[in-house]
Amino acid sequence: MLDDKDFAAELKLFLLKKSKEDCIFAKDIVDIIATSEMQEKITKGGKPVTISLRTAQRWLRKLDWHYGKKQPGMYIDDHEREDVVAYRNEFVKRWKDYERRMVVYDNDGSPTFPCGFPVTQGPRPTPEQKGEGPSIMVSSFLMPDWGLLTDEEDEAQLFFKAGKTQDGYFSGDDLLAKVEKAIDIFENKTHGMMTGLFMFDNAPSHQKRSQDALSARKMPKKPSESWTHHPNGPKMRDAQFNDGTAQSLHFSDDHPTMPGWFKGTQQIFPTLPVRNLNFKNT
Repeated sequence: MLDDKDFAAELKLFLLKKSKEDCIFAKDIVDIIATSEMQEKITKGGKPVTISLRTAQRWLRKLDWHYGKKQPGMYIDDHEREDVVAYRNEFVKRWKDYERRMVVYDNDGSPTFPCGFPVTQGPRPTPEQKGEGPSIMVSSFLMPDWGLLTDEEDEAQLFFKAGKTQDGYFSGDDLLAKVEKAIDIFENKTHGMMTGLFMFDNAPSHQKRSQDALSARKMPKKPSESWTHHPNGPKMRDAQFNDGTAQSLHFSDDHPTMPGWFKGTQQIFPTLPVRNLNFKNT
C-alpha cells in the first residue's frame, strides 16, 4: 500500500501533524487505517482493509520514523554564501586592526529577584504568588584595570526596576542613554588619548532602528497624507534601486493633489523591476 504515492503522502501528513502534538506510536497507524474516511479510499471489493501492529511498525521504519529522543532543530543561515564569506573576511581584517588598540570593557547586567516569602503556622499553607516577583536590573561597564567605569562625578551604572508597574522594560533607548554616559566618562578618564569601540550583541533590548529607517511593516496600500512608521515621527527616508538611484516613497512637495503624501505600496511596488504583481486588500 505504501507504493501508492497518494496514500503514502497522506500518511506522512498525518504523522507530521501528530508529532507536533504528541508522541507517535505504531497503533496510531492502525487506528488511522481503521477510520471510515480512510476506509473509503483504500477499500476494494467491499472488504474492509486492516493492518496488524507489526505491519504498522514496518511502515514506520519504511517512512523513516524511528523511536528515540526528539532532537532540537537547527537554523541554517547560509554561512558559506560568497557574499557572507566576503563580508566576514573584511570584518575580521578590520577587527584585527582594532584589536591592537583595544582595552576590553565588559557590560555586565544582573537581574536580582527576592529570594524569600512569608511562612505562616496556620493549618494550610498560603498559596504562593506566581512568578519570581519584582526584580531590579543592575547594569554596569567593567574592566580589569579600572573595575566599574566611574569618574569623580558620575558612574556608568544603571539600576532599573523592571515591570509594567515600575520602570517598564529595558529598551534600545535606555541602552543609548547608558552608553552616552559611558562614553563621557571614558573620554574624561582618558583625556581624549584613547578611542573607545563599543560593541553589542543582537539581543532585543539592544536593537534600535533610526526613526526614519526603511521598513515595509504597516505600510498602507493607498496614498496617505499623514502616515509615518512611528506615530508623530519623521517621514521614511528614500529607498534605493540596485543601480544606486534613489526611490522616493513620497510624492513631491509640488504634486498637484497630494503634495508630500506617502505613496502607498500600490504606487511604490510597480516602480520596482518585478512583474505580475497582484494587489489584494489585507
